[in-house]
Amino acid sequence: MIKTPLQWGVFFVPENFMKNKVLVTGGAGYIGSHTCIALHEAGYDVVVYDNLSNSSREAINRVSTLIGQAVEFIEGDIRDPELLREVFASHEFFGVIHFAGLKAVGESVAKPLLYYNNNVSGTITLLEVMAEYDVKNLIFSSSATVYGDPESLPIDESSKRSCTNPYGQGKLTVEHVLEDLAVSDDSWNLIALRYFNPVGAHSSGQIGEDPNNIPNNLMPYISQVAVGKLDKLSIFGNDYPTVDGTGVRDFIHVTDLAQGHVAALNYLDKQTRPNEDGTAQNSVGFLPINLGTGKGTSVLELVSAFSDVSGQTVAYQFTDRRAGDIASCYASADKAKMLLGWQAELSIAEMCQDTWRWQSMNPNGYYIS
Repeated sequence: MIKTPLQWGVFFVPENFMKNKVLVTGGAGYIGSHTCIALHEAGYDVVVYDNLSNSSREAINRVSTLIGQAVEFIEGDIRDPELLREVFASHEFFGVIHFAGLKAVGESVAKPLLYYNNNVSGTITLLEVMAEYDVKNLIFSSSATVYGDPESLPIDESSKRSCTNPYGQGKLTVEHVLEDLAVSDDSWNLIALRYFNPVGAHSSGQIGEDPNNIPNNLMPYISQVAVGKLDKLSIFGNDYPTVDGTGVRDFIHVTDLAQGHVAALNYLDKQTRPNEDGTAQNSVGFLPINLGTGKGTSVLELVSAFSDVSGQTVAYQFTDRRAGDIASCYASADKAKMLLGWQAELSIAEMCQDTWRWQSMNPNGYYIS
C-alpha cells in the first residue's frame, strides 16, 4: 500500500501557489534529485518514484532539507504496473519526467537483457499506465548516445541516429516507441531531452553524483582521485585528432540540465493550454531536443581545470582507446534556445568547483557510517 502524504510527513504549500503536480521517476538519482529542486523552485509539486537500485534515500532527505519541505517519495519499480496504478489513482498528475533507468554502458554490454527489460520494457509499462489515467505529457531522459559516432559537428536533432551498445540502443528504442505512439495518438506530448555529458553538483555541496563502486563517468573519477579515494585516472587514448589527443565532450552542469527540464515542462504547460477562443492547441507529438553547451572540452582540459579549482593534483595515465569511443561529440543547442528559451549558463570552472565542493564535503558520497 502507498502511504498517504500525511503518513509520509509531507508539508503542502497552498494550492494557489503550486503549479501542476509532476511524477519524477528516478527522482532520487543524480540528475533527478537536482531536477526536483529546480521544479520546486519553479512552483511545481513533485512526487518521486524510485526503486533506489542506483540511488540513495539520503538524496531525497537532503533535497527535502534544501527546499524546506518533505518530498513525497514512493519506493517502487517502473516495471510494477499495479503499484504505478496506485500512484496514478491517488494523484492528479499533469505529467511525468522519466529518469528511471540503468545507465552503465559497460554493464549494459555484459547484461543486455537486464537493460532492455528495465529501460525499455519498464518505460512501456509506465506509458501504458499513463494512458490508462489519461496522463499524456512526458519528458524522457534520453542521451547523446543515440547519435553514435557523429558524421559532423556540432550535432543537431536531425543528425543520424545509431548506437554501439545496449544502453544506447535502449534509449534509441524508447525514442522509436515514443515516435510511434505520437503517430498513433495525436493527444500525446512527448519531449525527448538528449543530454550530452552532465557533471557538477548543487552549489550547497549537499547533493551530487554518487556512483556505486568504481565510477563509470569521467568527472566523479577525477574527483575521487583528487580526494584520495582512487589512485589515478586512466585516460583512454591520447592519439585522437583533437586539440591534445584526448577525447572531446560537451560537459554540461547538472544544474543547467535541471533547468532544461523545467523549461521543457513549462513549454508543455503552455502548449497544452486552450487557445483564447477555447479551442485546443495542436499537440506537441514527439519532440527531440538537445541539452548541451555547444562547446567541446577535452579530457586533459577538464583534468587541468579541476586541478586549478581544487588545488589538488589529479594523477593520470594514458591507456589504449576503448572500443566504441569516439574522438569528439558536442551539441547544437539552438533548438532548446528557440523553443524552450533555455541555454546553459555555467562554465567548466564552475562545474569543477561544485563537483569538488560536493566530493570534499562528502568523500564517501551519501554513505553515513
